[in-house]
Amino acid sequence: MSALSSQEPSPKRRIGAEKSETRALIVDVTEQVIREEGYAAASTRRVALRAGLNPSLVHYYFPSTDDLLLAVFERGAAQSDAMIAAALASNEPVRALWQFFRDDSRTALSVEFIALAIRRPAIREQISAHASAMRAQQIALFERVLGERLAQATGCSPAGLSVILAGVGRALFMEAALGVTSGHDEAIQCVEKWLDALIPSP
Repeated sequence: MSALSSQEPSPKRRIGAEKSETRALIVDVTEQVIREEGYAAASTRRVALRAGLNPSLVHYYFPSTDDLLLAVFERGAAQSDAMIAAALASNEPVRALWQFFRDDSRTALSVEFIALAIRRPAIREQISAHASAMRAQQIALFERVLGERLAQATGCSPAGLSVILAGVGRALFMEAALGVTSGHDEAIQCVEKWLDALIPSP
């Protein structure tokens, strides 16, 4: 089955045990393929070959390619949620969130799923819903920690700050992947000086 199949995911149909080692292996291998070759390369046949499994077994757990891709996304989303929760609970949540946005290991997968969401309307809604929920968490954090100081010092809103931090982190990753790093250190310094001015170190 091609990774570009238009077959829609099965929203209420989850085949095979959720905690099966075989299912976990399939998701692991699919993520590896996405990271190394992009989501379009994650066909059932390619994943089965890399995992040393029969393609029919992959179909047993994931009836469609979209089901398989969504499983990878859902696991990554849960991991990101846990990392953000840890950042929000830290002593310096805004700086911790900035470090989260600079985490290349998460950004690489995020960029692939952004591309997937653009091209696959069948699963765009779920990816968009998670991104919107993350944005709402970040806005609430900035409102709580920075309050009016953010607008007074920068003229920026909490929503705007969320977009800026996420966008800079994503841009750094995408340019570095192309071998373009000019200005990266300066951009990081700009953001960190900005945060220092907003939140002086204790």
